[in-house]
Amino acid sequence: MYSTAMTDTTGTGTTVTDRPLLILIAGPYRSGTGDDPGQMAANLARLESAAWPVFAAGHIPMIGEWVALPVLRSADATVFDPLAEQVMYPTAERLLAHCDAVLRLPGESTGADQDVALAQQRGLPVYYRLADIPVRAA
Repeated sequence: MYSTAMTDTTGTGTTVTDRPLLILIAGPYRSGTGDDPGQMAANLARLESAAWPVFAAGHIPMIGEWVALPVLRSADATVFDPLAEQVMYPTAERLLAHCDAVLRLPGESTGADQDVALAQQRGLPVYYRLADIPVRAA
């Protein structure tokens, strides 16, 4: 197993890690949309807008909907079907078993709050700003 040690080796206050982290990006998806598909798509785009900065810092971004939505589609279901309850939150929970950290984006979201609580229970770091994510050493 490899180290997850993070230290300030830059002298600038920037935290550095020696390996790429799998970081779950959590924030509103369906919450506050009134189930409007356009608003849900905008929320997903907002989550995805954090993917590049996470990747550019040397890590692997992950969004639960990237897994849950295809799972639902493969079952001929949508987020509006009863099956979604058995897929959306459980997907994030299963992903968190493999993630090294969570990036919590602003906005009300029961699911994202659950992700944060579970991450904290598991001792995983939770970041609230992209600037706080450690940079992977080159």
